[in-house]
Amino acid sequence: MTDDSIRQAQSRALGRRGWLVLLTLCGATFMTGTDYSVVTVALPEIGRSLGFAGTGSLQWVATACLLPTASLLPLFGRVSDIVGRRRLFTLGVVLFGGFSLAAALASGPAPLIAARAGQGASAAMITPTAVALLTAAFPEGPRRTRALGVNGAVLSLGFVLGTLGGGIITSGLNWRWTMLFLAAISGLVLLGTTTLPRGTGTRAAASLDVPGAVLASIGLFALVYGISTGADAGWASPPTLGSFSLAVLCLGAFLLAERRHPAPLIPLGLLNRPTVKWGGLVGFVTLGMCGGTTVLLSLYMQDVLGYSPLATGAGFLAEGIAALVAGLLAARLIAALGRGRAMSLGLAVQGLGTGAMALLPAEGGLPLLLATSGAMGFGHVLTVVSFITAMTSGLRDDEQGTAGGLSQLPQFLGGIGTAGLAAIVTARTGALSSTTDPVHATLGGLHAATLAAGVICLAATAVPLLLRPAPLGPGAAARRARTHRASS
Repeated sequence: MTDDSIRQAQSRALGRRGWLVLLTLCGATFMTGTDYSVVTVALPEIGRSLGFAGTGSLQWVATACLLPTASLLPLFGRVSDIVGRRRLFTLGVVLFGGFSLAAALASGPAPLIAARAGQGASAAMITPTAVALLTAAFPEGPRRTRALGVNGAVLSLGFVLGTLGGGIITSGLNWRWTMLFLAAISGLVLLGTTTLPRGTGTRAAASLDVPGAVLASIGLFALVYGISTGADAGWASPPTLGSFSLAVLCLGAFLLAERRHPAPLIPLGLLNRPTVKWGGLVGFVTLGMCGGTTVLLSLYMQDVLGYSPLATGAGFLAEGIAALVAGLLAARLIAALGRGRAMSLGLAVQGLGTGAMALLPAEGGLPLLLATSGAMGFGHVLTVVSFITAMTSGLRDDEQGTAGGLSQLPQFLGGIGTAGLAAIVTARTGALSSTTDPVHATLGGLHAATLAAGVICLAATAVPLLLRPAPLGPGAAARRARTHRASS
């Protein structure tokens, strides 16, 4: 090996302490990523066990967790910059474990939904602080990109294993063990918090922007609520239109309030950075199209191919494995191509894999299913790692918590993509229902939606060209200088 290759390998190496920190933070990511999928698989059993009135009320087991997570992300991202990330992260893990135990012991629908809401609020503490702790623990450059790659792969793998594990646990035991499983993971993550550096990051010397926090939380709550319930209630129904109207009013008032506040919840200068603005848009596209397509694949495997829930979970293994490979290779690809080109490559691979799903047949077709879902998973994780790397680069230490929250927000707003693809399926299926049987009508709707998702991803490959290298803040510039001296 040449001296340059040795230095490059050393700059990518995480070290023993780095791996312990990364395992802890990835454990938290895995826990929150698994939560939604493992519960979704167990929903029918939960409904029968606790006597939920119907599908509409049962859906609140998932929605009650999603809403507080999405609406509180900006608040807790900023709070972590003020009170300390390690402290808030630890509190979130403790609360998540406690609420998971409460959910496992729930005696009826109301206690379970309340516990799920508590899990969602706890996840809102964990998610942005985990990203901020990771970016603070690993200096900007190859080590951080590699750590973000592993973290992104674990998040996707958590979803797939949650789907598969939820089916296994629910079939072999009962749904309460899914909650106990989450509580056990939180206990392991809590042990791992002892490895986190106590001095990671700096605290912002500012008071909390209460008006901004209230407006942002209400606005995001209303927006995600409208997205989550619009399909069942009707997109033109008064509750849905009212939710979206409230979201527009509150988020508009939030932007106005932030202009005047001396210490805003989200500084508008941060929002206007090209890496944050356009990186967030890329995240919205990749997460919305991948999340929506994953739902469509579940529909395809169960309603068209006739797979059981457990076999459906196994059908996502190619996506999970490809996502893991992408996470491990992301640092090298980003180093070779740059963040913008890596984003474009990831979106292109995701788009081609998703668009090719329009060729999935009504019978058989397992090799094509595995190949296309694997391509989607690989491209998706490469894109996720690239846009999070871009959004968290060149920032001061006291901005990392806020940026961490912003980088996680697209996965919740990505529900807009799921709703849009579902609307395409419904429209196309309805148009075909009079000329063919229900299975082929459904397949035609799925083909139209996956093709649309692929085209959207391919069109979005131009967005990364709008990114410009972010100017380094004082903290980041000093860290980069120290890293360069150490590697020299």
